Amino acid sequence: MSARFEEIDWRTTPMGEISLRRRRDPVSGDDIYEVKLDDEYLMSSLFTEGEVELTRLGLAELPDTPLDVAVGGLGLGYTARTALDDPRVRSLIVVDALAEVIDWHRRGLVPLGEGLASDPRCQLVRGDFFAMAAGSAAAGGPVPAGDTADGSGAAPSGLDPETPGRRFHAILLDVDHSPRHVLHPGHAALYRPAGLTALAELLHPGGVFALWSNDPPDDEFGAVLAEVFEETAAHVVDFANPLQGGTATNTVYVARRGES
Repeated sequence: MSARFEEIDWRTTPMGEISLRRRRDPVSGDDIYEVKLDDEYLMSSLFTEGEVELTRLGLAELPDTPLDVAVGGLGLGYTARTALDDPRVRSLIVVDALAEVIDWHRRGLVPLGEGLASDPRCQLVRGDFFAMAAGSAAAGGPVPAGDTADGSGAAPSGLDPETPGRRFHAILLDVDHSPRHVLHPGHAALYRPAGLTALAELLHPGGVFALWSNDPPDDEFGAVLAEVFEETAAHVVDFANPLQGGTATNTVYVARRGES
C-alpha cells in the first residue's frame, strides 16, 4: 500500500512552481495523481472524463482511415492515451510547454507515462503549442535532450518539428481553463479569428479541431469558431464529483474545417 501522501516531484519552471503529487483516496483506497502550478490545481486523475471525451468527440466523425493527430497539452496523458487506443490513429504528436511534465512520463512517474513514451506512434515534443500553431519562431527555452526538436531553442514551424507545414486530421487542445481563462496572456490570441484561422491551416480539409474547457458553453466563443470553421458544436460532459458531491461539467468544442 502506498503512503497516504507523497510529493513525487517539484520543480521551478518559467510558468511557476510545478509539483506532482500522489495521495491515497480514503474511500476507494486508489492512488490519485495531482498536478499543481504554484497554488493552483491543474489536473487530477480523479477527474478524467473531460480529457477522454475531448479525444472521443474530436475523432468521432472522422473517416475510418489512418489518422494523424496532434495534442496540445500532455498533462497526465489521458487525452493522448485515448487517441492511441483508437485503432485508426497511426501517428500522434503531443506538445507540452514544460519539459518537466514530459520527463514525468518518460521516467514512469505517472500511471500512463511508460505506455505513451514507449509507443512508436507517439512523439512527445517540448514546445509552445500556441506559438507553433501560429507559425511563430519565438517559442521559448532550450529543448532538453531527447525531445523531438533540434535543440536550438527556436519553435518549429507548425506542430511537427521534423516536418514543417505538416497537416493533421485532428488537433486536440487541453491547456487553458477556458478560452476566457488562460494560463498565460500569450495564449489568448489563439481563441480569436486570426489565431483559429492559422490553426485551421494545420488541418487537412475536413479535419477537426477540438477544445476542452472547464467553463459552460460560451456563445461568444462559439460565434468566433463559426467564423472560421464550417461546422461547430459545444458538448457538455457530465461526471460525478465526489469531492463536492453531485455532478460537475466540462465543455468540449468540436469544429470541422471545410472540405476545400
